[in-house]
Amino acid sequence: MVFEHEIPKGSRLYFGKSARAKRALENKVCEILEARDFEEIVTPNFSYSQHQSIENQRKLIKFSDEINEQVSLRADSTLDVVRIISKRLGRATDNKKWFYVQPVFSYPSNEEYQIGCEWIGHDNIADIMNLTTDILKALEVEPILQISNINIPKLIASELNIDINILKNGEMASLFKLKCDWLDKLIKVKSIEDLQNIVNIVPTSIKKEVEKLLTRAKEVNYSNMIIAPLYYGSLKYYNGIYYRVISDNLTVCKGGMYSSEGSCSLGFALYTDSLLKILED
Repeated sequence: MVFEHEIPKGSRLYFGKSARAKRALENKVCEILEARDFEEIVTPNFSYSQHQSIENQRKLIKFSDEINEQVSLRADSTLDVVRIISKRLGRATDNKKWFYVQPVFSYPSNEEYQIGCEWIGHDNIADIMNLTTDILKALEVEPILQISNINIPKLIASELNIDINILKNGEMASLFKLKCDWLDKLIKVKSIEDLQNIVNIVPTSIKKEVEKLLTRAKEVNYSNMIIAPLYYGSLKYYNGIYYRVISDNLTVCKGGMYSSEGSCSLGFALYTDSLLKILED
């Protein structure tokens, strides 16, 4: 039995103090983004293209429109923002830097508020990572910044002829069983110094991507940082260096580089509730 005052599991309710804290957080981050020449956009809650963003299709909340085309509630903002800017707004704007404050939805009734931005046509991931860390510093928090490169696990799977799912699932024990010296050392990498020490012993097929990760990590101005070259994230569109910000069991932010509409772009999403929890603590 569902009572009138109940809300679905996974949905959000903010009131009084929590609503004020949420608004204050959003306003502060928006001010930082506007000062960096990002403009705001609010995209539709409904989308035709969410299947291109989300690895697990079962997480999408789907239904049909009036002509029986499949529609999903927005589960991710990135690709929709880029498509709307490049295709629908077209010549109405030449701005390439956009931010949004809006929720995403996943099955069965989960909603998650995000503060995100997209930098269309820009390819230096260090710039967006430094923007992220500048926001964290302004909020006076210092969670862990984890930097990875999606191409490294993909190339390792090809080099060693192993199932990519071993890396996707983080099955480190299975990797150690391969008794591969350079791989064992790569698994243990946590710092820029660790990565520097192994860059010349990895196979040629992997070395270029390891060097890219090393170069960009060195450009980030943040003290609480770890390097995770074998981490494999869940979003489909990241195709190079990407990162997440974590604090204990909370994911605070995800960001990275991706290709859309023929150009390289960058973006991140800050998870509002995770940030509110950290600030409250």
